[in-house]
Amino acid sequence: MPDGETKAARTGGRFGQGFLTDIWYFAALTSELKPGRLTRHEILGEPVLLGRSRAGRLFALRDICPHRAAPLSAGRFRTEPSGAETVECPYHGWRFGQDGACAAIPSLVADQAMDVSRIRVRSYPVAESQGLVFVWMGADPGAEPAEPPPVFPGVVGGPPKIVDRMTFDAHVDHAVVGLMDPAHGPYVHQQWWWRSAGSQHEKAKRFEPREAGFAMVRHEPSKNSRAYAVLGGQPLTEITFRLPGLRWEHISVGRRQVLSLTCLTPVNATTTKITQLGWSDHPAFLLLRPFIRAGARTFLRQDGEMVNLQNQGLKYDPPLMWIEDADRQAKWYQQLKREWAASRREGRPFRNPVEPTVLRWRS
Repeated sequence: MPDGETKAARTGGRFGQGFLTDIWYFAALTSELKPGRLTRHEILGEPVLLGRSRAGRLFALRDICPHRAAPLSAGRFRTEPSGAETVECPYHGWRFGQDGACAAIPSLVADQAMDVSRIRVRSYPVAESQGLVFVWMGADPGAEPAEPPPVFPGVVGGPPKIVDRMTFDAHVDHAVVGLMDPAHGPYVHQQWWWRSAGSQHEKAKRFEPREAGFAMVRHEPSKNSRAYAVLGGQPLTEITFRLPGLRWEHISVGRRQVLSLTCLTPVNATTTKITQLGWSDHPAFLLLRPFIRAGARTFLRQDGEMVNLQNQGLKYDPPLMWIEDADRQAKWYQQLKREWAASRREGRPFRNPVEPTVLRWRS
């Protein structure tokens, strides 16, 4: 495939193909990256080493030694005579700084002149925000992030009270539109404590554009959503989506808050990692934490089971039908992706294509 076609496929392409670049992707929790440890991740089909030096500095490198392709994450930290900490490859001991520059090749003898610093592995910008670790996946390996990582409302009450993970055997596009779909709930998520197929009624919700995405504007939860009742008072909720795959629901009950954040990270073209996180300073969240955690886990696995069913049809590459208004959010997602890719390709600011509107559907 020519280089131009490769880049187009990676930065958008048709639905179910390619990935967005020049954007932050969620990778891990801050608490999971301990000093002196190296961890291997895969993001957009790229092997990424995440590490934290003994001094506490976080860094990200391409997890392939340029010598014989061994994963650097299988190696260990070394301290150079200068005091700098390096990563040592487990195969031949080549050592790399946290900026990706080679610091030493042990097999060289004294009279073999070689500027090892000219050998490099790719270094990815990495940032910590609100206890979350994000990696900037740039189209240009040398480019710096154009913006800070996202910040979410409702990160309260200390560390997340809920942490759940699952891998969907699907391209990130299918995972995103599956999770934002408002009409599947009565069929996929039928629980006595949530809602049933018999409780469906017409809904009308106001939407407006937000940074690199859109939001269902703050409103009272639907009357047929029983789980909100445990919060008491008069809960108000707002549901937001932001590229590349961040969806969160922020609930306020007076001065108390609940945040449910879903991070979708493309592992490769056919696999997406889903991380579900929850924070709250609401007393009910503390008292009912085991039940809330079990409910969130059930929801995520029901969505995963539906993805597996959907894959039985997707393998035939059928055309997909999108209807109004229930699938409008899915359409917006595709428009947002195309605009993001176009703005990066053309070197101009992103222009959000979403217009304020009221969507109506039955669920």
